[in-house]
Amino acid sequence: MSIFQIKGGFPLKGEIQPQGAKNESLQVLCAVLLTSEKLRIKNIPEIGDVKCLMQILKDLGVLVTKNGIGDYTFQAKNINTEYLNTKKFMEYGKSIRGSIMIAGPLLSRFGKVCIPIPGGDRIGRRRLDAHLTGLKLLGSRIHYHNEYKYFDLQIHKNSLTGEYILMEEASITGTANIIMAATLAKGKTTIFNAACEPYIQQLCKLLNKMGAKIKGIGSNLINIIGVKELGGCEHHTILPDMVEIGSWIGLAAITCSEIKIKNVSWKNLGIVPYTFQKMGIKLEKDKDDIYIPSQKSYQIKKSLNNAILTISDAPWPGLTPDLLSILTVVATQAKGSVLIHQKMFESRLFFVDKLIEMGAQIILCDPHRATVIGLNHKSPLRGSILNSPDIRAGISLLIAALSAKGTSIIKNIEQIDRGYENIDERLRILGADILRIT
Repeated sequence: MSIFQIKGGFPLKGEIQPQGAKNESLQVLCAVLLTSEKLRIKNIPEIGDVKCLMQILKDLGVLVTKNGIGDYTFQAKNINTEYLNTKKFMEYGKSIRGSIMIAGPLLSRFGKVCIPIPGGDRIGRRRLDAHLTGLKLLGSRIHYHNEYKYFDLQIHKNSLTGEYILMEEASITGTANIIMAATLAKGKTTIFNAACEPYIQQLCKLLNKMGAKIKGIGSNLINIIGVKELGGCEHHTILPDMVEIGSWIGLAAITCSEIKIKNVSWKNLGIVPYTFQKMGIKLEKDKDDIYIPSQKSYQIKKSLNNAILTISDAPWPGLTPDLLSILTVVATQAKGSVLIHQKMFESRLFFVDKLIEMGAQIILCDPHRATVIGLNHKSPLRGSILNSPDIRAGISLLIAALSAKGTSIIKNIEQIDRGYENIDERLRILGADILRIT
């Protein structure tokens, strides 16, 4: 297994282009299964999770043609659903969370699908209720095989039928799965309390280009009129990854670096820039770029009643939970204190023990809350031997290591590679001293 060796403690400088959004890519790649015609998708990131899902598509029989960097054409003309019963698929399907989203398209188009309990980050309980309840309401029979840990879904009648679906939670992947299944269902489907992140909006726009009839895009009330079949799409471009953009902002702040992030799609960033500004970080809008000047100090703003600032995650347009790990690291060298409240996942803050070993002052109040006392760069973090437990904690520890005095070793970097494209090469362009050792 590879490791990163990092010599930190000095500022970086330069320009960086964010990769395509990981979460949108996984949804859009599953959508290619809804039609036998060609779809061309651009700005697909070359990351571990995407590569795994693309391999699943290829093994299913999808023709995949690479047109250029991040530019692919897909055609799901001859699909072999028997592949879903193989040991190879069970292993691939278990390795990434996004594999669950092939269920809706395959069920709607072919009437049946087998899906293992998906894997992904070990950040706490990640229920499948939103997916399974929605597909069941549309007319699917669901049987769980406890011995082999997989679900067998089959259409109850000849096709799925539109239904009113009130989602218990605004699950992003659950919403995507139900939307894709409903595009080919008979009649009207209404989804209330749907996730409405830019990734979901992008998926809906792509499906409409393919001939779907979806209304309410951008809201939590989605209406879908089912059609008999969907066509292809000549062009769809994945948005820049807002979580990676937040990662670069956090890196710039904690390392006192001057960085420009190019082509960020400001209109799709929501409150991400504002949240970093509440941490005292200066950033400027330059057309569609973000410019972060070098800052020797940044002060956390207090609430209007002079209370300690609380930063928490929430469904869109709230703050994505994927950025809380990065904001935790950034807070360790801020001036002031902040309460980080991770509402959605009960294991995601456990990585702070590594930051404490590096010299950070953090109180883990409970599995969901951590109070960070900023050191204002007066007492820098120390280099350490670290282990990447998941994608977001991994990049957060990498950012911490780049700010720390001395040398750090990060193990299990395959977790970081799952979500960040050629991260070491791109950091070296900014001047970072980072080596990948295999």
